[in-house]
Amino acid sequence: MAKMTTAVPETRDSAVTSSAAVPVAVAGATGYAGQELLRVLARHPAVSLRAAMSSGATSAPRALPALRRIWDGSVTPLDVDRLAESAEIVLLALPEAAAAEVGTALVSRGRRVIDLSGAFRLRGDSDRHRWYPATTTMPAGVVFALPERNPDAIHGARLASCPGCYPTAALLALSPLQAAGLLEAGIVVDAKSGISGAGKAPTDRTHFCENHGSVAAYGVFSHRHAPEIEQELGMEVTFVPHLVPLDRGILESIYVSVRRGTTESQVAEALQHAYASAPFVRLTGAELPEIKHVAHTNFCDIGWRVDEARGRAVLIVALDNLLKGAAGQAVQNLNIMLGIDQRTGLL
Repeated sequence: MAKMTTAVPETRDSAVTSSAAVPVAVAGATGYAGQELLRVLARHPAVSLRAAMSSGATSAPRALPALRRIWDGSVTPLDVDRLAESAEIVLLALPEAAAAEVGTALVSRGRRVIDLSGAFRLRGDSDRHRWYPATTTMPAGVVFALPERNPDAIHGARLASCPGCYPTAALLALSPLQAAGLLEAGIVVDAKSGISGAGKAPTDRTHFCENHGSVAAYGVFSHRHAPEIEQELGMEVTFVPHLVPLDRGILESIYVSVRRGTTESQVAEALQHAYASAPFVRLTGAELPEIKHVAHTNFCDIGWRVDEARGRAVLIVALDNLLKGAAGQAVQNLNIMLGIDQRTGLL
């Protein structure tokens, strides 16, 4: 597992070091995460939003009423040539198959890419073939882009592959304990997500009448975020996601066995050491997080309790799946690429 490192945030006065705004573009701008990207980037002081495109080449141009007076442009059909011509850095909020094709093409043309899909997350050929078969090749310079974990690699990446929303929460909670040698086998991630985590395309599962007033487990032993967590953690994990009737937000209850003799203070110390200078991780200790505490923010809140006598710990993690789990994290990675304060445009 890669060493946990955290870039020290710059002061706000030094957040934007260049007077020339960096040209950026968004593909997949009509989805939930894509619209959040436009909302943030349109007001970002270090970039110039040059193009916003849909997920298909045949879609009609359209405006986004929710962004009036924030961004009044039109979302145009997907055009890889225009993306490459318009921007130095392109953010992709496309379905995996489209991202695999577009991301590879843009990197080959010398553009830097920040991808929100899963197309480039899995490094192993067999895992990638199983879970993301459209990704037949991996471009050079791909980095698994969890900002709190490897900012140095992200800074020089040609393609920053943003983690999924579920893995972001799980890895932020578990990686410091794994790095400290505190974890034993038998990790269970009990995760709950709002409906927007399923994407904008409607399905029977996301229909209001099916979801309202209910909570449902899905993807048991068959969810593609499980191998992503295991890849980055280097340990087997039982991952069970649930769909809950909220528009946004993730809450994960993570049950772990810890090394015999592990104390509450050791767990706290491992987390505090990892995130002492992380601007978007808030450690709450025994005051356990809730989705309402993080909704519409780029924060990830982590709380915990330790049963020292029985060698058990529970970590509770909350984040907004559309921001820290998607668009906000992508902009955080953009800031790292640009060498500016990670908070720029997000706080």
